[in-house]
Amino acid sequence: MTSLVEGEEATIEQFFDKKIAVDAYNWIYQFLSIIRQPDGEPLKDSRGRITSHLSGLFYRTMKLMEAGIKPIYVFDGKPPEFKRATADQRRDVRAEAAREWEEALKRKDYEAARKYAQRAVTITGEIVEQSKRLLEAMGLPAVQAPSEGEALCSLMCRRSDVYAVATQDYDSLLFGATRLVRNLSITGKKKRGSEYITINPEMLVLNKVLEQLEITQDQLILLGILIGTDYNPGGVPGYGPKKALELVREKKTLHAVKESVIWDFDVDMEDIFAFFKKPEDADYDITFGKLSEEKIVKMLCDEHDFSEERIVNALKKYKESKGEGQRSLGGWVK
Repeated sequence: MTSLVEGEEATIEQFFDKKIAVDAYNWIYQFLSIIRQPDGEPLKDSRGRITSHLSGLFYRTMKLMEAGIKPIYVFDGKPPEFKRATADQRRDVRAEAAREWEEALKRKDYEAARKYAQRAVTITGEIVEQSKRLLEAMGLPAVQAPSEGEALCSLMCRRSDVYAVATQDYDSLLFGATRLVRNLSITGKKKRGSEYITINPEMLVLNKVLEQLEITQDQLILLGILIGTDYNPGGVPGYGPKKALELVREKKTLHAVKESVIWDFDVDMEDIFAFFKKPEDADYDITFGKLSEEKIVKMLCDEHDFSEERIVNALKKYKESKGEGQRSLGGWVK
């Protein structure tokens, strides 16, 4: 969908005093993939436990909090049954990447090793529980979704319980999120090929996207399905973004679109459409608590060998930002 719509460049300051629903798994995958040693090994403590996710989660979240942003992390629950084929395929890809990583290490090809290591990322139950525990120590809500975290994020946004959804995935728009923020807090230079490019936050507003494409929300869902989603990876053969857009503009309805294509997936198009159209609801609590410096230091430094000086300095910087007129976490409780 990137070739069809462009978001507006944003700044962190635009989100001051705003509640932002974060697709937790989306960010944790980023941290586990990017925060690694040169040979591809993730950061680990002295007991061999992975800590890349804790490092990314702590430092990125502290930056958001310094900017007065109110992040609400939403975690995945049980995926829909029709995602099983995708999940199996991804497991196979990760397993193959892990084997390639090991082979690259044996031949001391560290550039290849890092590349394969990034593809072998897996989020375990332990990683999820550690992440939730850290967020609790930081005074932030960690919401458990019944199914896809991104779906519940989008539902919260549709209800105006949050201002926007923070994720790299455009599927939030299909779920009806009114605002989608990409690259939140990922600012600065990023290497792409042999060049470095500047990365800034980007915001897509659903109403503007629909106006730009001249389609309805239902047609947007159909467009996404034709191009490909997590539930029908790769999309319908022969349909790139432009051709898919032409089809949904012409045919308009689910039935007419399905009748016009060769649908060769195990899951019904109707089931995917319904999943996006009506995300599974849940009771959720987005009350903010009080940051506990003691709990953070105990978890990160005492249990996982983080540098106490760096953690304390990050906390100090946050407290100084509050002293410049920004609200404390306790002041966010409404």
